[in-house]
Amino acid sequence: QVEMVESGGGLVQSGGSLTLSCTASGFTFDETTMAWFRQAPGKEREGVSYITWSGRIREYADSVKGRFTISRDNTKNTVSLQMDSLKPEDTAVYYCGAGRGIYHYDWKDTHEYDFWGQGTQVTVSS
Repeated sequence: QVEMVESGGGLVQSGGSLTLSCTASGFTFDETTMAWFRQAPGKEREGVSYITWSGRIREYADSVKGRFTISRDNTKNTVSLQMDSLKPEDTAVYYCGAGRGIYHYDWKDTHEYDFWGQGTQVTVSS
């Protein structure tokens, strides 16, 4: 049974920082690509960042480059997203996604992912 649990969301002022974590079980984590997506009210789910199973390749949406950092710990089945210099437009529900063999040019396609967490709310006040 697959389970993915996000944590670390909350309310923060503009310019602040948060670290999101996603702990997974029920699949072979160290063979699986992981990613973070977000969805704001009335908008489609969008890719935020992606990391391959080894951690060698990482991708970021243009809107978060230089501010967010994705990492993973395969010994703890955890993927994290360090978010700095947060802006009100970063407000959304953040989801972690998992899938096998996702190429870096496909990483923003939600259909490539097999499993999703339940989401954690991030709210950035101005």
